[in-house]
Amino acid sequence: MDREQEEMQFLGIFDIYKESYKIIFTWRRIFSQITLSLILPLSFIFLAHIQISELIFSNIIDDEIQLDHTSAGSPRNKKLNNLLSSEWTYFWLFKIAYFTIFLIFSLLSTAAVVYTIACIYTGREVTFAKVMSVVPKVWKRLMVTFLCIFAALFAYNIVAVLLFIAWAFFISETSIGVLTFIGLLILYFVGIVYMSIIWQLSSVVSVLEEACGVKAMVKSRALIKGKMWVTTIIFFKLNVSLFVIQVAFEKLVVHGRSLGMVNRVSYGIICFLLLLKLFLFLLVIQTVIYFVCKSYHHENIDKSALSDHLEVYLLGEYVPLKAKDVQLEQYEV
Repeated sequence: MDREQEEMQFLGIFDIYKESYKIIFTWRRIFSQITLSLILPLSFIFLAHIQISELIFSNIIDDEIQLDHTSAGSPRNKKLNNLLSSEWTYFWLFKIAYFTIFLIFSLLSTAAVVYTIACIYTGREVTFAKVMSVVPKVWKRLMVTFLCIFAALFAYNIVAVLLFIAWAFFISETSIGVLTFIGLLILYFVGIVYMSIIWQLSSVVSVLEEACGVKAMVKSRALIKGKMWVTTIIFFKLNVSLFVIQVAFEKLVVHGRSLGMVNRVSYGIICFLLLLKLFLFLLVIQTVIYFVCKSYHHENIDKSALSDHLEVYLLGEYVPLKAKDVQLEQYEV
């Protein structure tokens, strides 16, 4: 990451891709270690969840079909009802366990990659041992930020549901019903994309600045101004790539019984490797975008202050870098 801060603001979409690839390949040893220890389990958990969920859910569907063909109150009916109750319990317990483990590895991976790139940026020596010793001290701040984002998304979806219910009762049968529904749907997805971008950038802010939680979200919102289209296009393309990999895995592996076991395993390995690379690239690119946005707003990052901030992670408890060191330091253009 040898570009000057002033130059970062001029990076476009392909330049950001190029810079991210350059960082990964130049420091491929440390990123390979992070990938094997954190991102590999993250990818495996993601794909395993799809396969296991399908197995459990297909059993539930089969039992519900059998239940429909039994007489109410019969021993068979009672047995199937009890079985379905247990299966639904296992299904939701599995979902909770998956979400918890996936979240933990996601936060740990984010902390590791952001810290590594910050060390590269400041010219500090970075080793895998140092990165892994820092990660536990950072993930709590990331958790606070995640919980705030989760609360915001939950509230957003509640409001969206209420709006769609209001549409169904008052507008759906009118002449503008269809157009209104399409407009609401577009606005809903625009909001989801926007909040996803805020989430990605606020994770980096939580590691490198004193802000976390709502403050990190506010800071991220301010940073993406002026770079909104660039960040939107990049994150949209990355999320589409994730969706394509997920659909391919479901079609070729989970539901690909007609393809044969060898082909299914081969496709599964390909999807796994693609997902592995995508997760790493996503984490690197969100950190690069952070530096691009800082440069665009002329917020000069003092490398020595940032270096001291990173050293604190190694020496003891987290002490956040003050705003005067890493935020809102204007350089003259």
